[in-house]
Amino acid sequence: MKSRLLKIARLPAMLDEQLHARYEVVEAGEDGSGLSAATDDIRAMVANGESRVSRELIGRLPALQLIVVFGVGYDGVDVQAARERGIQVTHTPDVLTDDVADLAITLLLGIARNTRQADQFARSGAWANGPFPFSRKVSGARLGIIGLGRIGAAIARRAAGFEMSVAYTGRRPQAVDYRYYPSALELAAAVDFLVVAVGGGASTFHLVDAQVLEALGPEGYLINVGRGSVVDEAALADALAHRRLAGAALDVFENEPHPHPGLLALDNVLLAPHMASATWSTRRAMSDLVLANLQAWADGKPLPTPVPE
Repeated sequence: MKSRLLKIARLPAMLDEQLHARYEVVEAGEDGSGLSAATDDIRAMVANGESRVSRELIGRLPALQLIVVFGVGYDGVDVQAARERGIQVTHTPDVLTDDVADLAITLLLGIARNTRQADQFARSGAWANGPFPFSRKVSGARLGIIGLGRIGAAIARRAAGFEMSVAYTGRRPQAVDYRYYPSALELAAAVDFLVVAVGGGASTFHLVDAQVLEALGPEGYLINVGRGSVVDEAALADALAHRRLAGAALDVFENEPHPHPGLLALDNVLLAPHMASATWSTRRAMSDLVLANLQAWADGKPLPTPVPE
């Protein structure tokens, strides 16, 4: 008889098929909504980076022992509530680092060189009337990174190929050659391109606010591949609309899948649908890691990728 597993996430078909083959999968909304009362025998849950695993939801699952997050970010999980119950929490770090860093550089280049507008310019026939307007040089520019973790460090390594100078901010200075700034505000004032590569949660909520955007200034660019909640989207839309910021490129949003309406009509913003890790190879590796964590838990072995203490 298959054990029951709660799934509160949209997952790739390749992973869904494996889960249904191995478990009796109970599905609910990303916050547990729609979950029936028959939860006493559910011992494992699969979520993703957008799921909301609250203390209340955890309390409704008396037999729960494991929460597996398909994604590197787990700020939607009340880890403290889980640990109070002895529930283990895992995620899928490392395997998506390259893809996210690649897209960060893609977005940076795209917004600086106006590739979206250039594509339309070439398609529309406007080119016949004259050349495309000049854009912003990237090589040799100053890059600031909020969050020099696995992904932030990978972005910095890629930036070296463009001879960019790199600076960063985070909880504490690291043993790296990049310049450290103690706050996002100070970092923004010192760079041309500001990349958000930090996770969500209360400690980073609206870390990039109107003041930080003002410091980045009318020739500065913001790129976000971290969490949508880190950026005050209303303030960003206002700064872009009034040209107090040169441009922004975003893969994540405060209210996914709905970007702030003030962003949609602007020509100085590049939007992507939270696709940074969405390559076949990486989603396959993430799926394999979810299954490996579930199997290790079932076998009573150490979990491959528990969330940090």
